[in-house]
Amino acid sequence: MRFGVFAAVTVGFAVLAAPALAEGDAKKGAKVFRKCKACHVVEEEKNKVGPHLVGIIDRPVASIEGFKYSKAMVEFGSDDKVWDVETLTVYLKKPKDLVKKTSMAFAGVRKDADIENLLAYLQDPSAAD
Repeated sequence: MRFGVFAAVTVGFAVLAAPALAEGDAKKGAKVFRKCKACHVVEEEKNKVGPHLVGIIDRPVASIEGFKYSKAMVEFGSDDKVWDVETLTVYLKKPKDLVKKTSMAFAGVRKDADIENLLAYLQDPSAAD
């Protein structure tokens, strides 16, 4: 009996400690990403108008060396925030609601399914191949 309780608690902690995974479809997310391509890339660590998004899931906010983030984004990330699935979901829905004076001009992704698919793609762009 004790082993069963121990095993259940151990599994529970493992689930809580595991990173949140995007549940969407990466292939559909690649299509949604077309809206982002003017300013961002996911294939290589090369900044454009916006920072590259290689490894964005669970990456600290405003952390790409050499990219000039807006003051608002730097302040937003100043307390060790990371771009986890939950934070990205809120941000992608309407960026200026989460980071009031962000320099990102994009208004947001309207459909929740598109956000889920986009997150799946950002998490693993090769899954769209």
